[in-house]
Amino acid sequence: MKELLFGTAGIPLSANPRTTGDGIKHVSSLGLGAMELEFVRSINISKEKAPLIKKAAEESNVILTCHAPYFINLNSLEKAKITASIGRILNSARIANLCGGYSVCFHAGFYMGQEPKKAYGTIKSNLKEISSALKKEGNNIWVRPETTGKETQFGNVDEILQLSQELDNVMPCVDFAHFHARTNGKYNTYDEFASILEAIEKKLGKKGLENMHIHVTGIAYGPKGEKHHLNLEESDLNYKELLKSLKDFKAKGVVISESPNIEEDALLMKKVYGKL
Repeated sequence: MKELLFGTAGIPLSANPRTTGDGIKHVSSLGLGAMELEFVRSINISKEKAPLIKKAAEESNVILTCHAPYFINLNSLEKAKITASIGRILNSARIANLCGGYSVCFHAGFYMGQEPKKAYGTIKSNLKEISSALKKEGNNIWVRPETTGKETQFGNVDEILQLSQELDNVMPCVDFAHFHARTNGKYNTYDEFASILEAIEKKLGKKGLENMHIHVTGIAYGPKGEKHHLNLEESDLNYKELLKSLKDFKAKGVVISESPNIEEDALLMKKVYGKL
């Protein structure tokens, strides 16, 4: 990726009609450069329609990412749920790849009351299976476990970076709002944002900063972490300092707005970033 692109988590609210193809065109008309395919409830694009989505993205010069379904737990105590979770990630990656997608992100799982080290081992094993299956299929899409918003969820920065170090085609999806909520209000200053970017560079090298999939939103949180998303200006997330840190570290890739007003905050971030 040659630059940092800003985009929406799903079809922009102002798009009409509200189809994926029209959403991609609308993203481009707004002056944004990316859109995330939201498979969070279901994988809603068929193999037959995927080439049309790819064509729309190429013609509109829009980079596509994908968010796999919420119903994923690679550390479930039930084998059937792990099998289903692996299937959901693989199917999301396959469809996203057919659409020309750049990366697929997901919440990897829960600790289930286990020691984090034990949960890590199980999730790593299952992610390795996913990565190997995609490689055999010739699918080079980036597989991205996401930093999560609650302490009960697997996915702090160190865990995600370690997986990225140890597995092929695995890189982080860094959700800065989630980490802010997970730590009950910490990670909200320039130095704290910079410390995350420094950790990425230390563990993954410059390529880690030049191949980023980022989520940003305002967020409501409490002692147990994330409650719900907010618009940036209605939240305490210090997004201007976050953008400054991304600029200073020469981060490249995609920044996806997950705010309720998705395109407004994507445009806001692009505007603020452009003035830095």
